[in-house]
Amino acid sequence: MDVGMVGLGRMGANMALRLLQAGHRCVVTDIRPAAVDALRQEGATGADSIEALVRQLAPPRAVWLMLPAGLVDLTLQALIPLLEPGDTVIDGGNSYYLDDLRRAAELRERHLHAVDVGVSGGVWGRQRGYCLMVGGEADVVTRLAPLFASLAPGVASAERLSGDASPPLPAEEGWLHCGPHGAGHFVKMVHNGIEYGLMAAYAEGFNILHKANAGKHPRPVDAETAPLRHPEHYLYDFDLGAIAEVWRRGSVISSWLLDLSARALRLDPTLQNFSGRVADSGEGRWTLEAADHEGVPVPVLAAALFARFSAQGASTFANQLLSAMRFQFGGHLERPTPGA
Repeated sequence: MDVGMVGLGRMGANMALRLLQAGHRCVVTDIRPAAVDALRQEGATGADSIEALVRQLAPPRAVWLMLPAGLVDLTLQALIPLLEPGDTVIDGGNSYYLDDLRRAAELRERHLHAVDVGVSGGVWGRQRGYCLMVGGEADVVTRLAPLFASLAPGVASAERLSGDASPPLPAEEGWLHCGPHGAGHFVKMVHNGIEYGLMAAYAEGFNILHKANAGKHPRPVDAETAPLRHPEHYLYDFDLGAIAEVWRRGSVISSWLLDLSARALRLDPTLQNFSGRVADSGEGRWTLEAADHEGVPVPVLAAALFARFSAQGASTFANQLLSAMRFQFGGHLERPTPGA
């Protein structure tokens, strides 16, 4: 089947490659000509503009956007006038689901279709496949099902719970029509909120292991430093990579995130190549907003999101004020951070 791919970044390029490998015809474009040329060498049809991309697709067209959420509206302004009734725009980025509802209504006025697809799989998706969470009209999703099935990991990627005799459901293949417009990105939004929490749990647990040799490092004895009452209890020098490796095998906390943690620790045991600044692309914030509106308590997800804000430096001023207050009421002087 024909599909146009707009945006050939880390995700879009690999998704186009996976579709090509499955026999689909891909017309691709990107603001970087080199990215288009690379896909052209792999069998894609290159286009130097959105106009050229649309011209090379037979109606009813399917144009898949793999763009940052902030660029979708700008791209649609250029794309929509080029399309014909019956064409479909697929947004596979991490857009806010309320934007999906607005865009779907705008497209409907022009007799165009909108499909929102939450995509999970990262840079490994080309080999492993992508988990797809789809929102939109049922008949349109059915027509596009060959694309979703080709991108998805397939039923063999996880143990079947329904038994091997029954035909696999789309969810067992790795993609799911979650509901009407916005449903795909709503589910992906919550997925990423959970991801924040899982990542934070692993990171905090490994940090405890990392600091388990605290008893080997003498602390200042003064009013500014909490004493380590039993330093003899904290004399462990753990091999974090080896611990991650053993946890991958048979433990109840095994997961792909743990696999990736083990890989990262093997490549860089001290993580010196990373500053610790952790970005958030919006889904965690939107998940908390939905939880607030629904009256659903999500303390773990909230704490994980706020930890990311702290990692971005957003707590610096608050910490400075804390230090200033301690100096004002008790004359407490700051001590330099160990290792700084």
